[in-house]
Amino acid sequence: MLTSPKRDPHDLLPLTAAVFHVLVALADGDLHGYAVIKDVATRTGGRVVLGTGTLYGIVKRLLADGLVVESKRRPAAAIDDERRRYYRLTPFGRAVVTAETARLEAMVAAARSTLTLRKEGA
Repeated sequence: MLTSPKRDPHDLLPLTAAVFHVLVALADGDLHGYAVIKDVATRTGGRVVLGTGTLYGIVKRLLADGLVVESKRRPAAAIDDERRRYYRLTPFGRAVVTAETARLEAMVAAARSTLTLRKEGA
């Protein structure tokens, strides 16, 4: 029996900032595109604003790479728009965003370990 080799999340790192923010937005649950855009803007205090073209280009790539799937779960019809597509992180997508978070944390820790940056951050 052939088994597919386990993919290494680190093979996809580093992520672009926009891709990272989309994956983080989906980490807490299924969202449709516009909700992802709003979540990213809110989470970043408006410093990152994704356009629809950018978002859907990212979603297309994430789908192809197996990091997200289109979710079959939907809110009640009375509060949903049937045109919306909801997206969910796959286990591999969760592993990738977790690995990228750890990579970024290590970079920040290394930067803060310098005497100059440690003094400026105090």
